[in-house]
Amino acid sequence: MITRISFLAGLGATLAAPHLARAQDTSPTRIIVPFAAGGPADLVARTLAARMSEAMGQTFVIENRDGAGGNIGTAAVARAAPDGKTLLLGTNGPLVINVSLLASMPFDPLKDFSPISHLASVPLYLAVPAALPAQNVKELIAMARAQPGAVSYASSGIGSGGHLAGGLLAYRAGVQMTHVAYRGAAPATTDLLAGRVQMLFVGMPVIEPHLRDGRVRVLAVVTPQRTTARPDIPTVAEAAELRGFEIASWYGLLGPAGMPPAMVARLNAEANRALHNPEAADLLFQRSGLERVAGTPEEFAETLRREIPEYAQIVRQIGARQE
Repeated sequence: MITRISFLAGLGATLAAPHLARAQDTSPTRIIVPFAAGGPADLVARTLAARMSEAMGQTFVIENRDGAGGNIGTAAVARAAPDGKTLLLGTNGPLVINVSLLASMPFDPLKDFSPISHLASVPLYLAVPAALPAQNVKELIAMARAQPGAVSYASSGIGSGGHLAGGLLAYRAGVQMTHVAYRGAAPATTDLLAGRVQMLFVGMPVIEPHLRDGRVRVLAVVTPQRTTARPDIPTVAEAAELRGFEIASWYGLLGPAGMPPAMVARLNAEANRALHNPEAADLLFQRSGLERVAGTPEEFAETLRREIPEYAQIVRQIGARQE
């Protein structure tokens, strides 16, 4: 009898082992960033991963997988298993703008993902070289009107927030400006400082050092209201009397479609808690100039549904299309 019980107990333990292994899966959770290391998206992801690792007692690691305007890394998450082990630090480039910018897409932003949490937005500031005669947005528009095509605006790439903001300004003001696309914000800023381009819409962390040393001036910010970090800088809508002028760049956390609701809810709670961590808040919102968004999965999903047609209209207006 003892031998039989021992055998049955051993058999039960053997059969239960795979289920136990799955329940105690200690493999790291990947957060894929669809852009190169070192940029704002990478900063948000690494800050989030550090706080969530501490709070959840599991390891979160960052994997940078850039290319195709963010589509390569984003598509990798769309194809992953919905087990919570592969997440995306998503941006509105691949998830909203590319939908209307590109002729074909490797994923459907509304069907292939589980939105977890909207995280932060990136105010875009209109920067010009310090030597530019225009002292405000109205004077910049007047300069462009007097010299059609002579005023150029740089961006970090076709379809980027900076590209759309510059194109929308030209469209709404009824002037002709020349777009110059670069492979990232750094080379675009270099040419702005050299005076080879006249304007650049970019995040404050990129131009802050040059603003401090007086090499650039900031004329406006592309947000609905003035930012908490720079309340002295007017919005483009204020400065140029262009009502409703807004281009948003943002970051959010998503997983593959089909993730269990309880898992999504847990990750949402921890991501929102991480954004309110004092150290994380200081790094992201005080020193880096981002704006906290947070919110529920449902609110984030609604943002995607609302913005895709809104940005499609902007892309059509400025003629930003890639085959």
